[in-house]
Formats: sequence, structure tokens, C-alpha cells
Amino acid sequence: MGRYLGLRGTSLNIVIGVIAGLDFLLFGYDQGVTGGLLNLRSFYTKFPQIDASPTSTAFTSLSPPAQNHRTTVQGTVLAALSDLPEDDPFIEDEFVMIKTTVMEMSKGSFRDLFTMTEDRHFHRVVLAYVNQMFQQISGINLITYYIPTILQGQVGLSDFLSRLIAACNGTEYFAASWIAVFTIERFGRRSLMLFGALGQSISMAVLAITQSIGSTKAGIGSTVFLFVFNSVFAVGWLGMTWLYPAEIVPLRIRAPANAISTSGNWIWNFMVVMITPVAFSSIGYKTYIIFAVINGALIFPVVYFFYPETAHRSLEEMDIIFRKSHSIFDTVSVAKHEPRRYGDHGELLIKTEQIDDDRLRQASVVSANAGKVGARWHEGGSGSDEKAKL
Repeated sequence: MGRYLGLRGTSLNIVIGVIAGLDFLLFGYDQGVTGGLLNLRSFYTKFPQIDASPTSTAFTSLSPPAQNHRTTVQGTVLAALSDLPEDDPFIEDEFVMIKTTVMEMSKGSFRDLFTMTEDRHFHRVVLAYVNQMFQQISGINLITYYIPTILQGQVGLSDFLSRLIAACNGTEYFAASWIAVFTIERFGRRSLMLFGALGQSISMAVLAITQSIGSTKAGIGSTVFLFVFNSVFAVGWLGMTWLYPAEIVPLRIRAPANAISTSGNWIWNFMVVMITPVAFSSIGYKTYIIFAVINGALIFPVVYFFYPETAHRSLEEMDIIFRKSHSIFDTVSVAKHEPRRYGDHGELLIKTEQIDDDRLRQASVVSANAGKVGARWHEGGSGSDEKAKL
């Protein structure tokens, strides 16, 4: 009996699991290292431009109004990222948005996830969670985990050919995912999700039909639609569930909301992977019918009626959309009729002061007053009283 690294059975499975999980460990480690580097004094010494503390060299070398500007939102960095002057209306508007966000984040707590005030936090958390759940119950891991088994046991291919086609399927899956990069802003999130759900439903239906027939030609059709399903999923849902939840929830609760929604992804992933072998052995090709119905009769209509479009929308705009919503049924309609603040190429269409929202207008006043105080300091006058008022 062969042994691998001197191990067999449970011990070998544990080692394989640990090795397979190292990619997630290293991913988290890299994030931690990067975050830690950004706080090191030696890193600030090498890159003083990113140090925003009041005692930093980069800060003290600025004029008083520039200090005020830098303290607020790191305006020089924002201007550089946008390749615009610091006094450009677009940059000034971004200042207001960021300050509003900071004020809101300071008020957040875990309990806010379950509140249904004007911001409709619980509504948005549910949308984020269900979005992650939909990715998994579409049946994607039925394909990606079990495609060699499907090709060998149901289509009748050899072990070698099954694994070869599975490898090709994974490669094509990766290539198809790039389509979304170039289409997601052009067609929007809703369109891609609807396209994905419809295509996945059709693919599953065809797989059910071809598997029920069981002929050689039907086997070829099954193989083709295994590729079709992965391609459609890659365009509509592969990256969507890591983007949409972050866009639908406010920054005030973004971290805990995304933590909860991501847990849904893995919980339903586990469920699908565990039931698939049992379903194949018990009901055979009818397994595909179940997933065809889930995609076509559940995912498609729920996305159509309940998920608002977030393309070309800022987080603040989504806040406004949900504040104007009175129930779960009118959010999509509100999003369709709410004027956009930014154009297709990121250009500013509506200034902050033109928005009918108390918190945004308050941030505008703070920004304007801060600018006045900075100007007085720059002129040599005393701005202490004004600063105290702010």
C-alpha cells in the first residue's frame, strides 16, 4: 500500500487540506504585511508623502490652508489620482463625499446591520447576503468540483480524457472571466447578473436533456454545455458577488455586512458540494433540472425585481436611493429614475450642493467653512474662533 510523505488516510487528508488552504493563509498574511508596512515609521521615512499625521515633515512643510486641506482628506493625493488641479470642482466635490463618509463610519456599530431606519441597512445586508448565496446555488461548484466525474461517469469518457477536458474547462473558465472586465460598466451589474442566470438555467436544462438521452452525440452536447455554463457564469456571477455587496451597503457598515455576506458564499458552497454526489446517485440527470429551476425561476426574477443598478453610482448615491425607497419593491424603480451624479467617464454631472440630502449639505458647509478658516490663516489673521466653531 502506497504512502505519501509517510502518510495515509486521515493524516494524509489533513495534510492535503492544510496545503490547499495555504493560499488563503498567504493571502491574508500578505494583506496583513501590507497594512503593517503602511504604519511603519521607516516606511514613512522612505515615502513621506503618505504620512498625514500633524507631526510629519510632509505635513509641517505645508502652508496653513494646505495643512487644513491635507488634514481633511489628503487632497493632494486625490488630485494626483484624478490628474486634476487641487481646486478643481470635481476634487472639491470628492472632498465633501469623503468627509461625509468618515463622519458616517464613526457612527456605525454591528447592531446597525439589523436596523430599518431611513438608510434601510437590514434591507441592504439581505441583498448582499442573497447575492453571495445566489452565486453558489446556481450550481457552479457542481461543475467545477465534479466535472471529471461527470465526464467519466455520465458522458462515458476515459479517466485521462475526462481530466484533460476538465483542465481545458478550467482554463477556458479563466479566459471567459475577462469578458466581464470590459462589459460590466458598459452593460451594468443587473444586465450581467440577468444574463448569467438565464444562460445558466438554459445550460442546466440542456445538460438534463442530454444526460437523459445518454447517446454519444448527447454526450458531446453535454460536454459543450459544461463549457457554456462556466463561460456564462464567469461573465455574470464569478466576480459580481465580490463587487456588488460592497457597492450596495454603506461604508458605515461595509466591513461587518461584507463579512456576513461572504459567510453565505461559503455556507452555500459547502451545501452544494455536499449534496451533489448524493443527488447524482439518487436522481441522476434530474439534478440538473433542480438547478435549471433555481436559476430561471428564482435567481432571475429576484435580481430583476429587487436588485438596483449600481453602475456609475457612488456609495453616496446608493444611500440616497435607499433613503427614497419605501419598501423592498420600489428600490429598482427609484434607482432607474434617480439622476446620476457622474457620467459614463467619471465626469461630475451634479454638484453636492444640488443634492437634496441633509448630511451631504452639512458636509458641504463644513468644507466651505474650513476653506474660509484656512484662507484667514494664510492671510495672517487669527482663525482660532472660527476653528472652534467648526
